[in-house]
Amino acid sequence: MPFDIAAIRAQIPALASGSARFDAPGGTQTPQPVIDAMVAALTAPLANRGHTTEGERNTERVVAGARAALGDLLGTAPETVVFGRSATQLTYDLSRTLAKTWAPGDEVVVTRLDHDSNIRPWVQAAESAGAVVRWADFDPSTSELRPEHIEAQLSGRTRLVAVTAASNLTGARPDLPAIAALVHGTGALFHVDAVGYASHALVDLAAMGADTLVCSPYKFLGPHLGVLTGRAGLLESLRPDKLLPSSDRVPERFELGTLPYELLAGAHAAVDFLADLDPDARGRSRRERLTASFAALEEHEHALSKRLEDGLAGLDGITVHGRPASATPILLFTVEGHRPADIARHLAAHGVDAPAGSFYAVHAAEDLGLGAEGGVRVGFAPYTSEEDVDRLVAALRLPVAGSRAE
Repeated sequence: MPFDIAAIRAQIPALASGSARFDAPGGTQTPQPVIDAMVAALTAPLANRGHTTEGERNTERVVAGARAALGDLLGTAPETVVFGRSATQLTYDLSRTLAKTWAPGDEVVVTRLDHDSNIRPWVQAAESAGAVVRWADFDPSTSELRPEHIEAQLSGRTRLVAVTAASNLTGARPDLPAIAALVHGTGALFHVDAVGYASHALVDLAAMGADTLVCSPYKFLGPHLGVLTGRAGLLESLRPDKLLPSSDRVPERFELGTLPYELLAGAHAAVDFLADLDPDARGRSRRERLTASFAALEEHEHALSKRLEDGLAGLDGITVHGRPASATPILLFTVEGHRPADIARHLAAHGVDAPAGSFYAVHAAEDLGLGAEGGVRVGFAPYTSEEDVDRLVAALRLPVAGSRAE
């Protein structure tokens, strides 16, 4: 069955505002079933987890359901799914825990392609342990981070390598299995930031070669929280700081305080919504439905990307930056003679939401020659339509008011 964009859009209340939304890399709009799931969790009897009262049992079902759903999405066991405030918070928590095992002179590798949430926690943890930080560069002409870029920074003292699965600035998708093989060849751990990846392609923790991985449900139609997963044996071996009476089981030992149960219910519903993007796959297991739905989504987004690229090619003064051969549907561009922020305001005035900046990928923006101003970022979501793309291109044909870049 063709990708039913009309049926998907009909379930996104925020689209009634009329704007063409290209701000999905910063957070997607929320489907009604996700909203309903959160409301249902909040209006049913609710209590701290347990098995005595109805509220306790409801909470146990919410938590178990969310872990199972995210496990299916990430290709991992439910008992390895950890929830937290955000991917940034979970990365900080993980970095501090792992740093307890590092010694002065050990090495940690980060990349200049990454969002700062997959850089700064590791840099600061390394500094606290006296470890050395090594930086992997990327090719600024294509924004591609190749295995040899990582290999050049590895040594017998490498303890961890942190790499994005997809750049949040340009969409570049490094060859994670090849990088993982190099990293594991040194005996180091491989951490993957899948925040910009999990909204466009199906994650498979083992196939990626990741030891640990984070993602953010609000980037794939869910509510604002973060998810961490990893190899079960590794998680069992880690001893994070925790309260004395809190559970020492995995994954609970990594979850600080009471979980936001209504957000977990929403994350569960978001995974189910994604699994139903391909109606022909209904009746199969959720992982199988997710596989079929992401294949349909990737085909849809590929067609939209081609439509956008063709449209921009017909306009003067537009430069697309760091466009790699393998990428999620993100496009970063600038317009000659205009600051990116001015272009973003121009687009917003014409009902097109496409923000400008470096989006916390500060080192990547620098290496691309864009500096702090960055560029205009266009990103797709399952609800992005051909009409949205045409509106964006049409708006860029119109004269831009405001100051011109010096």
